[in-house]
Amino acid sequence: MMTRKIALMTGALLLSILSFTAHAKDVTVKITPNLSSVDVVHMGKRMTIQRNQNVKNTIPAMFTKTSRACPPFCIQPATLAPKVETIAELEMLDYLKKSSAGDSSILVIDARTPEWMTRGTIPGSVNIPWTQLSVKGAEAWEDASSAEDVMADRFDVVIKDNKMDFSKAKTLVIFCNGAWCPQSSENIKLLLKKGYPAEKLKWYRGGMQAWVSFGLTTVYFKK
Repeated sequence: MMTRKIALMTGALLLSILSFTAHAKDVTVKITPNLSSVDVVHMGKRMTIQRNQNVKNTIPAMFTKTSRACPPFCIQPATLAPKVETIAELEMLDYLKKSSAGDSSILVIDARTPEWMTRGTIPGSVNIPWTQLSVKGAEAWEDASSAEDVMADRFDVVIKDNKMDFSKAKTLVIFCNGAWCPQSSENIKLLLKKGYPAEKLKWYRGGMQAWVSFGLTTVYFKK
C-alpha cells in the first residue's frame, strides 16, 4: 500500500535536475561528435538531456555497488528473446525524442517501483512499476491492476471476448536499474507470454546505472 501512496504523491513532488545545463556553444562533453543535447518532455515540462559538463563528475553513490545477492540480482543476458531489440543510450535518446515530439505509438517505461524512480529517472519516461505486470509482484501489491488492465489502459491493446488485438499496441521501451536488475526483463517476458509482439518491445539493458555512468541528465523528485 505504501508503494501505491508514493506513486500518487509523485505529481505533487518538486522536479529537480541532476545535470549541469550548458548553452550549446559551451558544450565540451557532447553525446556524439555531432549531437550536444536532446530536447524531451517530462511530466508536461520541456527539458534538455545532455551529458554533465563537469569532467570530474562521478557516478552517484547508489550505483557504485558492484555486488548484490543473486538471485534475484543476477546478470541479465544481452538478448532476452528473438526479435526483442536490446538498445543502448543513443537508441534510447532517439525514442525519447520521437515520443516527446508527439509520436504516441512510443512509450518509454521506467519499470522500477516509485521509491527507486523518485531517486532518479530518465527524462521523458513514465513510471509503470514492474509489479503491475508481474504475477509475483501483484501478490504483494494490494491494489494492483491486472496485466491485462495495464495493457488495455496504457499500451492500447484492445481486449474483447478474452482475445487481445495488438495491431495498434504501442512500442514499449522498458528499463530498470541496470544489467543486474530483473524487473524490466521479467515484464518483457510476461508481455511476450501474453502475446505482445516482440518487435514492439525494446529493452534498455543498461538502465539507470549505464545512464548515470555517461553523466546524462537525470530527474528526481523531492519534497
